[in-house]
Amino acid sequence: MMRLMIVSVFIFFLGGCSAVSMVDNYQQNQLMKAGFERQQLSLESQGELHYWQGGDTSAPTVILLHGFGGTGLTSWYEIMQQLASDYHVIVPDLLWFGASFSNAPATISSETQAIQHLIEELALENVNVVGISFGGFITFDLMIKEPTVNKAIMLASPGIVFGDEDMDAMSQRFGQSVPEAVFVPENKEGVRHLLEHTFVDHPWYPSFIDEQIYQSYFADFHIQKKSLITTLPAYRDQLNPAEFKVKLPPSLLIWGENDSVFPLEKGIEFSEFLNAPIIIIPDASHGLSNDFPESISQMIRDFIQ
Repeated sequence: MMRLMIVSVFIFFLGGCSAVSMVDNYQQNQLMKAGFERQQLSLESQGELHYWQGGDTSAPTVILLHGFGGTGLTSWYEIMQQLASDYHVIVPDLLWFGASFSNAPATISSETQAIQHLIEELALENVNVVGISFGGFITFDLMIKEPTVNKAIMLASPGIVFGDEDMDAMSQRFGQSVPEAVFVPENKEGVRHLLEHTFVDHPWYPSFIDEQIYQSYFADFHIQKKSLITTLPAYRDQLNPAEFKVKLPPSLLIWGENDSVFPLEKGIEFSEFLNAPIIIIPDASHGLSNDFPESISQMIRDFIQ
């Protein structure tokens, strides 16, 4: 969740309304004041892709893809405003998150196809894609399949090098037997456990906020969210590096030194696989876009320019 949300709940929770909804509405209003528009795209799979669009439409395009547990807004709220002065910024809610949905199979490929449909519909060229965590897996797939991708940045997302043993080890670090139990919590206690292991110095807030977060960002499309995790190994195993590695666009990795979800060693391994630079943020955890928005914004600018 956004750092602003965690801080703002102390202002709103005494009012009896949903603190999460109030903060979400506030952020949406601020984005609209900054020139962003909320739009939707009808998909061939009888679904809809909802997205924010703003910034300088004559400038290079940056698409920001969020991870599990939230929406494009909760992952990129500060960064999308910071980039808007120099870029055409597009921030979708991935399928089965936020207001986006589809009747297609809940897989990485369906997510990729939805973003490709958006790129085609908006007639975008030389697209720069930035993805964090699960959004980084989609970014990697777009690097392989989408010819308009100019440059790609992946935050805390190990792509093809994260094997079954790594998935098992991650589950064990979170006290779970399967990875989908980590990212798709069943209740508010699971939400608290995930957030405490995702952000730096996760602050205290009233426990009832966890239930609001669960209902707002985790409760819907439960089956589809689990499928996105359980189908990752099959997606990874069908990739043949010999077929795509030589034609990948330039990429950059950004990693937290103390990431407990995808450890730094996997980031270094992925950077070697891609022959791509990696920036390591000291003392950082997994939620890089929320914990270090100004630094991440500058890294995006530096790499695209």
